[in-house]
Amino acid sequence: MPDYRFTGLAFSDIEQLKSEHLVKDNNGSLWIRKNRQKTNNMCNIPLITAAKMLIDKYANHPDCTEKNVLFPVPTNQRMNSYLKEIADSCGITKKLSTHVARHTAATIVFLANKVSLENVAKILGHSNVRTTQHYAKVLDSSIMRDIQEVDKKFSL
Repeated sequence: MPDYRFTGLAFSDIEQLKSEHLVKDNNGSLWIRKNRQKTNNMCNIPLITAAKMLIDKYANHPDCTEKNVLFPVPTNQRMNSYLKEIADSCGITKKLSTHVARHTAATIVFLANKVSLENVAKILGHSNVRTTQHYAKVLDSSIMRDIQEVDKKFSL
């Protein structure tokens, strides 16, 4: 199963992800460059190592080679059913879904690791930062980190 947390892509975009969407930049870094199905806005997502490893893992999967896609994705309904089973097994009461994974990418993977809101908006393919703010809950840890930096500058 693909892990949406590493890219922030929506289910429909993961489902349609092909090798043609992978682009190397001038420094040799690999990016996903793809128009979102929902909005047609361009996503520019630098791939972290974990995402690259998943792409490599499924490179020769029969479903991927047959459909010319990067991941063997079941239906969204089936995927959400798997996530419900995992949540039940782990005692997680929150309703998990592929869309929740997109929120997780925005908050836990990107924002909590100091990726700016503007960059998260670009990664998620949002045309407006306000849209991203709905995804990106302000984390207490990031507030404290920022205030500690301010405190250092004004300490006597």
